[in-house]
Amino acid sequence: MRLEGKSAVIFVEDLVEEIELLYPKYRLIEEGVKVKVAGPEVRVFKGKNGYPIKADVSFDEINVNDYDVLVIPGGYAPDRIRRNKTALELTRKFYESGKVVAFICHAGWVPISAGILRGKKVTGFFSIKDDLVNAGAEYIDSEVVIDGNLISSRTPDDLPAFCRAIISALSD
Repeated sequence: MRLEGKSAVIFVEDLVEEIELLYPKYRLIEEGVKVKVAGPEVRVFKGKNGYPIKADVSFDEINVNDYDVLVIPGGYAPDRIRRNKTALELTRKFYESGKVVAFICHAGWVPISAGILRGKKVTGFFSIKDDLVNAGAEYIDSEVVIDGNLISSRTPDDLPAFCRAIISALSD
């Protein structure tokens, strides 16, 4: 397990795209990463397809210094997450401390609301392209885009490339 000693936090809220949370979670665990799922509170959240996902910790319990990467899955959860002041502060702190901030699909809404995308190259689900551009980012239609400590992808089909990029960034 080449990433033993590394740790990740993955955001969750109701209507999360389950595969965009579970695929990275288990890929990171396979590599030896300790993974926590964080939500606005510790409870079971209902995924977009009805699958239950439990938060291990609340946003308030997260200390950025304890983690190496923040993963934000898509679905409709990012629209809820971006309304949470603590989640936005965490996103900014991860970014500003040089830690990986990885987001997929509609999850670009969270870094948009955290104000960290101006001048950055990113991708996301095509329906939020205008939102990303209006936030000052350059939109690139590619399975994965890496700009500094930001990693972004478009859809569940991009999950293999998304996870490879996260694992590679954590390996450096």
